[in-house]
Amino acid sequence: MSNTVKVQPDLKFVKELQAVGGDSLKKCYQCATCSVVCPLSPADSPYPRKEMVWAQWGLKDRLVNDIDIWLCHNCGTCSDLCPRGAKPGDLLSALRNMAYRNLAPMPIIGKWMSSSSGLLPLAAIPAIIYALIWIFQASRLGSFLPTFEFDHATHAWKVASDGVIAFGGLFVGDYFIDPIFGLVFLFMLWGFYAGVRNMLKAFDDQPKTFIVGRKSEPCFCACLIDTIKYEVLQHTQFLECSDEESDELDIKRASGHRWLMFAFIALMIVTGVVAAGHWGGWFLRKIGVEGLGNIVSAIGHTPMPLWSPVKLLAYVGAGLGIYGLMALTKRRVNLDQSKQSSSWYDWYLLTLIWTIFLTGLGALVFRVLGVALLAYPIYYVHLIAVFMLLAYLPWSKLGHLVYRTVALSYAKKIGRIPMGADR
Repeated sequence: MSNTVKVQPDLKFVKELQAVGGDSLKKCYQCATCSVVCPLSPADSPYPRKEMVWAQWGLKDRLVNDIDIWLCHNCGTCSDLCPRGAKPGDLLSALRNMAYRNLAPMPIIGKWMSSSSGLLPLAAIPAIIYALIWIFQASRLGSFLPTFEFDHATHAWKVASDGVIAFGGLFVGDYFIDPIFGLVFLFMLWGFYAGVRNMLKAFDDQPKTFIVGRKSEPCFCACLIDTIKYEVLQHTQFLECSDEESDELDIKRASGHRWLMFAFIALMIVTGVVAAGHWGGWFLRKIGVEGLGNIVSAIGHTPMPLWSPVKLLAYVGAGLGIYGLMALTKRRVNLDQSKQSSSWYDWYLLTLIWTIFLTGLGALVFRVLGVALLAYPIYYVHLIAVFMLLAYLPWSKLGHLVYRTVALSYAKKIGRIPMGADR
């Protein structure tokens, strides 16, 4: 006599899943077309067919611990060819959206991040912080829109009626920029640490795959290096999602992601040079190496000349970022909504990154033109947007940069997918 298996669906989970983008999952009738056409799905226990039925049954424990939701790169092929319009790609995207909410600690941030109603409290935190700083500085300096000249004796900005616009004079880096963003960075690392720990704990129950000819299981570090080399830097899986029938927008999707990634790397280098120059020069002067300290400080001194090599790298980063954003936004706008949808997470992230790049460029232009009435408010918005990107990263869609990298590395370790060189 066969054993009876009792299935206890979580109906609340199904409703939550539908609310974050998996609203068409009920249309699936398990034809398996999605798993057959997916260019990335492994032959053994392929996705997304099994995820569709698990979602219909409300099997929350199966889905939230499923490593395969991170292996999907959302090319949309499964949704395009689904005969019922069930949008399997949207389901996996919705599952990742739920993971962003629940992996990291402080679920209130995940709740705010999940809908437009949470945008106000998310933006209000940095907006109030920098507004108070601006008010405090205005009362101290005697103007909300001050101009400055640099005092080389004290290595600080001082107010001058015929001076220049200096963001570092109003929002002083030593007190209001570096300490705040230092704490934000630590907060982000803590969020990712807790999120990755929860993810790996959930993956412990994943079945191991026996691979004929595999001598030994690689260490996680080797798998991580392999993932960064192939999937992150070369975007190999994004490229595998495209074929001869892919349209121009799908082909540009991989390049858009790649150029945006390189843009952030370039701008991180610029920020690192500025911080290292400023604080390195300060440290050298403190220990008595005055001459070298002044040279190091000069390297990171802002505002930099427009022809400075560091500034030129910032221009390159901005250009790459705008190009990548244009490609990704164009694809998102032109999606066939009957086959593939865009969620709040998608538009929140795109809008936030657009805001960072446009306000960064706008602040530069109006600073050079000497229009303080526009330069300072635009820079204020820029600070808010950068704060939101960094502080809430573990709960946002951009968190996949860490979570997907870890999941791909773990999948290689257990043999779920091959190492990059073995493809």
